[in-house]
Amino acid sequence: MSSKDALIKASGIKKSFKTRESSLDVLKGVDLEVMPGDMLCIQGSSGAGKSTLLQILGTLDRPTDGDLRFEDKNLLNMKEDELAKFRLENLGFVFQFHQLMAEFSAYENVELPCRIAGLGKSETKERVEYWAEALGVAHRLKHFPSELSGGEQQRIAIARALVMKPKLLLADEPTGNLDSENTANTAELLIKLHEEYGISIVAVSHDDDFAKRFPRRKRLIDGHWEKIDRNLLFQ
Repeated sequence: MSSKDALIKASGIKKSFKTRESSLDVLKGVDLEVMPGDMLCIQGSSGAGKSTLLQILGTLDRPTDGDLRFEDKNLLNMKEDELAKFRLENLGFVFQFHQLMAEFSAYENVELPCRIAGLGKSETKERVEYWAEALGVAHRLKHFPSELSGGEQQRIAIARALVMKPKLLLADEPTGNLDSENTANTAELLIKLHEEYGISIVAVSHDDDFAKRFPRRKRLIDGHWEKIDRNLLFQ
């Protein structure tokens, strides 16, 4: 595949934050291509810029400089309402703290993107139940987040991320709030989603054991890429 076939392509991504006395450069010209079917884990210590990069890839933040394309469409030229529609139709997000709405049941949390997209009740129900069954939480859909374990909450969050059938799943420290058993389970779950459904996944993690399960890894250090294993695939 050529770079034109890339699902998402970031070129020369820079991100700076102004401080009282100067400017903090978090990303210093990062390039990245994610092809359809890729499963990539971005590693790095706290402050390395990995979550900032993931937010830029997900159009939740804009770079200070650089180019960002999805299927060769320029995302940085889009207005905020266009980006919101783009995210809803193409991206799924999973976060460290799940971001589930406490006042909603698990079912209502999963169906939320469908409601925003204006899907009918029948199609919404079919999608919610499909992913809940695939992720092993169908029996918990009537429960509220406070009644779910940490692992169950994360599976509900992943079901919500997948319910609109996104082309790319972005996961920011998806195991950062889980114990070792649920960390391993979440890694296995993402691998299953990748292998069985061909879902493209980009995750951010500081957990080496979690990252080692990914066929492709890259490490950010001080706003730049560093190779972490000569036997792994890097661009």
